[in-house]
Amino acid sequence: MNNTPKSANDKRRVRLLGRHIVADPKICHGKPTFRGTRILVSDVLEMVAEGLDWETIVEEWHGHISK
Repeated sequence: MNNTPKSANDKRRVRLLGRHIVADPKICHGKPTFRGTRILVSDVLEMVAEGLDWETIVEEWHGHISK
């Protein structure tokens, strides 16, 4: 039997993928997101690949990601 509190187990599943990127199984099915948001890293990377500059990307996300 596992006596570790549930909240401690949940925290172990969150993966830090950098200073600003996390993968949490409880958020967006564990896909990488920007910390503290539900903004998928893949969505932002698509915008970068389309040639949008960072200022425009930040505006598109209404400031929920920063420079």
